Amino acid sequence: MNTLAPSRWYRIIPIVFITYSLAYLDRANFGFAAAGGMAEDLGITPGMSSLLGSLFFLGYFFFQIPGAHYAAHRSAKKLIFWSLILWGGFATATGMVNNVTALVVIRFMLGVVESAVMPAMLILLSQWFTKGERSRANTFLILGNPATVLWMSVLSGYLIDSMGWRWMFIIQGLPAILWAVIWWKMIDEKPTDASWLTEPERDAIEAQLKEEQQGIKAVKNYAEAFRSKTVILLCLQYLLWSVGLYGFVMWLPSIINSVPDMDIVTTGWLSSVPYLLAIVSMLAASYYADKTLNRKLFIWPFLLVGAVAFYLSYLVGTDNFWLSFSLLVIAGGAMYAPYGPFFAVITEILPRNVAGGALGLINSMGALGSFGGAYVVGYLNGHTGGFGASYILMAASLLFSAILTMVVVKQPSNKTA
Repeated sequence: MNTLAPSRWYRIIPIVFITYSLAYLDRANFGFAAAGGMAEDLGITPGMSSLLGSLFFLGYFFFQIPGAHYAAHRSAKKLIFWSLILWGGFATATGMVNNVTALVVIRFMLGVVESAVMPAMLILLSQWFTKGERSRANTFLILGNPATVLWMSVLSGYLIDSMGWRWMFIIQGLPAILWAVIWWKMIDEKPTDASWLTEPERDAIEAQLKEEQQGIKAVKNYAEAFRSKTVILLCLQYLLWSVGLYGFVMWLPSIINSVPDMDIVTTGWLSSVPYLLAIVSMLAASYYADKTLNRKLFIWPFLLVGAVAFYLSYLVGTDNFWLSFSLLVIAGGAMYAPYGPFFAVITEILPRNVAGGALGLINSMGALGSFGGAYVVGYLNGHTGGFGASYILMAASLLFSAILTMVVVKQPSNKTA
């Protein structure tokens, strides 16, 4: 597999990893600001805090398909370049707001400008990496998610403690604007544009990708793709998965910080632990998913483990923090593991002319689930004064997502790449 221009891995993957890391940094640090004084400074009620935490995903939901279509048919490179500049600007501006109204607008717009990043990146990678490589390539991209939260959790705790939540947003927002220049200079749209590949390398990659497309059943247009039972069920599966995942991501700092005598720096360190396990589980799942080409086997079992871990954490309750926290760590690591195999499935069952739109649709349903998860989990935590109800919600969402995976994702017809 790696005989096809190994230099692709060293040239493309680090750039997309860092880019997605910056995107995730600017969406996930809100949870730390909420736990670190922003609510008190701006007079944000618990209900409004839930809405603000989830508004990002509402903006993210609306612009997935147009962004994916542009990336697939025009330029993923150009779209991500402008997105970097805009989301860095909005993220920095978050640290300068003085009222809730401005914060509502900024959170929504941050979701809008980041909405195209994920599908555009997946489309870009599908133009560079073959079927036998794609799960790993997707995973190295999405590793920017847990890897960022890992170090961001620690850094954000220290920044808020020493400089306040405003400077945390400003310091963490500016790098995206600077990175846009590096992105533009280093990334090529597809192998035929890459001067750093030899002509035989370019031809071999393009030939392999073209051959793989010939084995995919033709789909006439987006309307036909969106009516497909498989696409509809994948949308629902990803929505439910995202309810659990982003309910966890957005509110884990608040869950930990609620423990008596817990300070924000310790909260940051403890919040980083699940993402260390997530990195390991994602790498392992993607490696074996590419090795066996059995995507299904590396999706649903992890979602089921996450569901069971949340339910057990509910049963343990607040009396034993360390046992409950250990179960949350397991849930976090398990929820992240299937990302690479999952997104590989989509580009392997749909042809290029509709894969971009389908990715956008599925990711938009994930954004809707993320909005629901972030909002409802925050609401339940505030309304009930505890976390048990939100644990049950996240457990149920992951359970049904695992069941849908078993129904919709097919076993491989053979074991050869």
